[in-house]
Order: sequence, then C-alpha cells, then structure tokens
Amino acid sequence: MGVFSNFASAAFIYEQDVTNEVIFGSGNLNGGFTVDRQNGIELGLRAKLRFDETNSPQNIFNSDGAGSYQFDNVLPPSGFGFAPGSTSTAIWNFEWSVNSSFDGSGGMLSSYSYLLEIDFDPSAATNFLAFDPVNVSNADHALGNNSTANGAGLIDSVNYAALLDDYNLVQNSWNMEFFDDATYSFDARVAGTYDIRLSAYDQQGRELASSAIQVVNAAVPEPQTWLSFALAMFSLLWMRRRQA
Repeated sequence: MGVFSNFASAAFIYEQDVTNEVIFGSGNLNGGFTVDRQNGIELGLRAKLRFDETNSPQNIFNSDGAGSYQFDNVLPPSGFGFAPGSTSTAIWNFEWSVNSSFDGSGGMLSSYSYLLEIDFDPSAATNFLAFDPVNVSNADHALGNNSTANGAGLIDSVNYAALLDDYNLVQNSWNMEFFDDATYSFDARVAGTYDIRLSAYDQQGRELASSAIQVVNAAVPEPQTWLSFALAMFSLLWMRRRQA
C-alpha cells in the first residue's frame, strides 16, 4: 500500500539506495529506502529486521515496494513482534538518512532544519513524537559525505554539533523502545501500524523535501498459543455436552 499522499511536494522513490552508502555500524547494506530527492536534499527512511532468533541484525527489509514494511516474525519463547527477553523492543528498527547535498547543489547539514515524526499509536489514529534529530548538541549519529565508505561514518558525540558545518550526510538506526515512556508508550506485542515521517526545511521554514513510511507490527501468535486456545475451546465444548 502507498503512504502519505498529503505530502503534495514529495516524490517518493521506493526500494532505493541512498547516496552514497549506509555509513553507520558494520554489515549494514544499502537498499530498501523510501527516498525523496528535491532541492539538493535526499531524505531516506526504511525499516529493517533488527533481531532474529540469534539476536543479531539482519539486512531484511520486508518492503512492499510502496513505502510499507511488515514484520510478523515469531520468536519463541518471547512471542511475536519483539526481541528476545523484551516486550518493548521491536524486532525491527527504523533507519533514517539525511543527505543535505546529494548532488552537490545543497549545503552542509547545519544549513537546514529537520523534523522527524514517530507515531506511537498502533491504530489508524496517530500520536507523533516530533523533533529535529540532526541539530542537537550531541549525538551518536554517523556523519559523512558523498564519498564515505560503507560503515565508515564518523561518530563523535563530543564535537557533533560543530561537525554539522563540515558534513552533508548523517544517518542512524533506532528502535521504538528508545523513546518508550508514559507519553509515547510502545508495546511490541500489540499489532499495529506506525507512521514515520522525515522532512527538511530551509531557514525560512519552507519544506524542501520529505519522506515517509509505514511499519506494520503484525500479530502472529506462537504455535503453542493456538494449541492452548484449541484445548480451551475443546474443554468448554466438552463441559457443555456433559451439562446438556
């Protein structure tokens, strides 16, 4: 299914590599991004399988090719949709990329403001946590430019703010659990659809580019859950027959 037709200026391109590489961590492949490229700015979003039964990251994006990513893996003994040993850690991460001059026509990261909106309502309604993920005093984001190699981004939280004047590429990979609190609560056992948006603005507040995805956290009970349900129903029917 497609997403977010309300962004009239956005021209989403699906199943894309970002310019020029994925620069955070190691072993994270390019591809699977929902991208918008406008006014010299490239914004990319994707979701990725973060945990499997071995508790290791996977380059599996489960994209439908139109901006939606679904994760319904069963992970015994935890259940569906969350990492082993946790009920608030999704088995998926969402990953974002901001390139403020992907074609050489834009400026450095500090030339713009940004807005990341993360939906914490699993229903069709939305409850957005919204903030600028780039222009902060310190961060563990990976910084680079259009020639930075895969996994070779600079992480320097102490000097991060000053480095925004020198780089045009910033990326990170986040889990919903990172923001889980009383206002923006997340329970990975709950089936739902979560909207994530990323936008860039000039100094006058005009939107220059935007990208958006939906992540489907599907409810797939473990086999033993179905067995327990079947046994319970059999027991109820048997009791009713005895009482008849």
